[in-house]
Amino acid sequence: MWWFFIDVQTTVECVLIALALACFLSLACFKPMGILQSLGYSNGRFFGWLRKKGNLAQSRFTLLFICTALSSAVISLCFSFTGRWAAVIGLSAYLIFFVLYFVADATHTVKSSATLTPRFKRLYVTFFVLTAIMAYLVAALLNFAQSVIGEGLFNQLKYCALSLLPLCAMLLVALANLIAKIWEKPIGARYIKHAKNKLAQANPLVIGITGSYGKTTAKNILAAMLSQSYSVITTPASFNTPQGIARSVNENSFGEGCVFIAEMGARSRGDIKALCDICQPDYSIITGVCEQHLESFKSLENIIATKGEIITATKKSCFIPLSEMEKFNGIEGDMRACDCISDVVAEKDGTTFTLTLGGESQRLKTSLLGEHSAYNIGLCACLAFELGISLKQIALAVRNLPQVEHRLQLLNSGGVSIIDDGYNSNPVGAQAAIKVLRLFDGKKITVTPGLVELGVIQDEENKRLGESLVGLDYIILVGETLVRSVEAGYAQAGGDMQKICVVPDLTVAQDRLKGVLEKGDAVLFLNDLPQGLYF
Repeated sequence: MWWFFIDVQTTVECVLIALALACFLSLACFKPMGILQSLGYSNGRFFGWLRKKGNLAQSRFTLLFICTALSSAVISLCFSFTGRWAAVIGLSAYLIFFVLYFVADATHTVKSSATLTPRFKRLYVTFFVLTAIMAYLVAALLNFAQSVIGEGLFNQLKYCALSLLPLCAMLLVALANLIAKIWEKPIGARYIKHAKNKLAQANPLVIGITGSYGKTTAKNILAAMLSQSYSVITTPASFNTPQGIARSVNENSFGEGCVFIAEMGARSRGDIKALCDICQPDYSIITGVCEQHLESFKSLENIIATKGEIITATKKSCFIPLSEMEKFNGIEGDMRACDCISDVVAEKDGTTFTLTLGGESQRLKTSLLGEHSAYNIGLCACLAFELGISLKQIALAVRNLPQVEHRLQLLNSGGVSIIDDGYNSNPVGAQAAIKVLRLFDGKKITVTPGLVELGVIQDEENKRLGESLVGLDYIILVGETLVRSVEAGYAQAGGDMQKICVVPDLTVAQDRLKGVLEKGDAVLFLNDLPQGLYF
């Protein structure tokens, strides 16, 4: 083959160039690979993310391609007097612009930062090896072409073509993911099989929780209640995929009287059924259904049908809010309508309500914010009571419930109340969060990029979000495209346009906040914002 016809020195040169470029591109693609991970390693969803309005990931790599290509050519020509070394010296452009890329990228925060799981590490190594091979082949081909063409201008500019690799970075990520699936599928199958066998042997009481919103909060609430009498194991954080649930099972020990609470997420039909095949629930909870992830589900009917898969799979009863019951008509399975909460009063430091179970009532207060939190508690209380937890025990758990990180979490910074709802990304949750913000004194400020993954109704729902922001003291919209619908809805509803601004990124949003926040004010970070954004 042609690459055997280059000398040893040139071969070493090509290898070093390939390794250097593979290192640069692997670092540059760490965040996109984190996004791929959060999308369940689906190339289809990954390309959907790339095509989203306002997503500049590919644009940044295109700019990197242009800068490296032109700069490499200029530097090589400037050093043309060095002969064959001119092309090598021109490679300094790659070092310069990749470093500039890393500096600029450090200010670009993403919600879905990578979790260094074994699968992610294998993908990362696959990407590095693939990129190194591609870079070597391109460099070797260029040198072979030079040996055919002879000395001249091509000799000096040959390595400019390596700039095509940054241009193809996202395609290389997808290709590495495709290659990795050759061994990931059997590894994943064995991992899931081991988890299923472990559950079959331990035979814990399994509870599945799904819904368009509130899954993690409900999981934490139920765990606190059941911990009064049971040994409770839950899926950590948002580990709500097949691999996440299998990992939770494989990494824990199940003793007698153990309860396993599994949070179950979905983005397409059949996802919940697949999770229930791993750990079939004895009992289950559906927190509620809305248009979240409509972009991948395509219709609300598909979302309802998918969430309803847990009802069919549940051995005993599925607990559902009374207000949601009608949506699941026609689905086979035992459904319990929960209606045990009354007299709800939402306050800026928590929520007060009356809980009625077994004919007994008790007035309770929780630190969880928002009227909806009382109904989440009621949903979990119904199931806990069914499993033998007394009203007194439930009340004790409710009083001591910690707030859930990044989900209407109340923080304080220098006398400023910060409502961190950065992991919420659905219309129902957004409206609930804005209601909470209005409970506070001082200036009321919100920072939001708008609502995402809502498909054909995204524009409509963002306009509705804009309407709901009227009356707040200051609104910072983050981004350049999605937020235009929010801004339009705000204007149509008669909002004061002096109180709203659009900024390109989160760093600028933070700078704007520093100029307006005072002690006693409240700021809501709303919807699909990255962890670690705040002060």
